Amino acid sequence: MTDKKKILIAYYSRAGNNYFGSGIVDLPVGNTEVAMREIARLTGGDLFKIEPVKKYSSDYTVCTEEAKRDLRANLRPELVNNLPAIDAYEVILLGYPNYWGTMPMPVWTFLESHDFSGKTILPLCTHEGSGLGCSENDIQKLCPTAKLLPGLAVRGSTVKNSVGEIEAWLKRNGLLA
Repeated sequence: MTDKKKILIAYYSRAGNNYFGSGIVDLPVGNTEVAMREIARLTGGDLFKIEPVKKYSSDYTVCTEEAKRDLRANLRPELVNNLPAIDAYEVILLGYPNYWGTMPMPVWTFLESHDFSGKTILPLCTHEGSGLGCSENDIQKLCPTAKLLPGLAVRGSTVKNSVGEIEAWLKRNGLLA
């Protein structure tokens, strides 16, 4: 099992209106954050929330348009805070929702802000039917010297019932006994 002090759990998540199953619901905590908090509980890893200075709208429809605009512009939004270094970590569990087939652009900013050479990255993506999209390929392009392990796609509307699936994924990747 990996030393718990060596695990970073970095994630982007958005509360507010979210597509959830077959409709829009208002979530006090975003789906990705629910999953990543569970991973922190299971592994004892350090949590880090990726937050852009300019937040996406809490309105689902407006947010999707903002996210599409940022993706098309290849924007790298400024983050509220950033880790000074990731040197102490060997494993990075990276969580994000699927925005237009990939990661939200604040996650791109985070990945480009650090040297992931020799690190192991395990992505977890929440979605409502689009899975990981091309996010694994995008992570590999952004972090070519990192070891990328197969990601886990968790349907956001079932995230609270996905503990067993998350545990099995962590075990397959040697993070739980």
